[in-house]
Amino acid sequence: MKHGKKYNAAATQVDRATYYETADAVALVKKTATAKFDETVEVHIRTGCDGRHAEQQIRGAVVLPNGTGKTVKVLVFAKGDKLNEAEAAGADFVGGEELIPKIQNDGWLDFDVVVATPDMMGVVGRLGKVLGPKGLMPNPKAGTVTMDVTKAINDIKAGKIEYRLDKSNIIHCPIGKASFTEEQLNENLDALMDAIVKARPSALKGQYLKSVTLATTMGPGVRVSVAKF
Repeated sequence: MKHGKKYNAAATQVDRATYYETADAVALVKKTATAKFDETVEVHIRTGCDGRHAEQQIRGAVVLPNGTGKTVKVLVFAKGDKLNEAEAAGADFVGGEELIPKIQNDGWLDFDVVVATPDMMGVVGRLGKVLGPKGLMPNPKAGTVTMDVTKAINDIKAGKIEYRLDKSNIIHCPIGKASFTEEQLNENLDALMDAIVKARPSALKGQYLKSVTLATTMGPGVRVSVAKF
């Protein structure tokens, strides 16, 4: 894979053989973010889990103390009083059954997170083929299937992110923007890692965290020492 001059220049600052302490890794990731836009800082965690086994699946959510730096659009499926509650809490889109054809037929996906009350999951379930592959399906483990729509919306707007294993047993999560201070990024990383360490499946034998890598959208990966976690 060919990289541009900026990437190659940034990559020379990173020692591929070194596992950096978190604070050093964060500082280096900020230093190597050279794109013209405010890059997202992501963490990629390779685990020893085998996601093919249900008891080794990892899925949950955590509120990052300093948010993600991204404005998140929330769609809420609800009915009755919960519609008004969702609107009052700051949901960007609120509705019920009438939204199904708009999403299914018109391809409307102008939202980042979907929240649903439990009594609406029968309706939302019909969108599984559309929302599922995009990771937008509401899930109780992530706190997006709930009667407390106010708390769900507030948490999401405050910087709540979901973490889950992908098919390669890796977790990919944003922890902020390159414009964040080192302190903000470190706090967000610590909050995420704490949640993931606590989510270790009891059925897992052997090493849980195989590797942790930090990178910006366009920058090189920086390996992080897992000893701290």
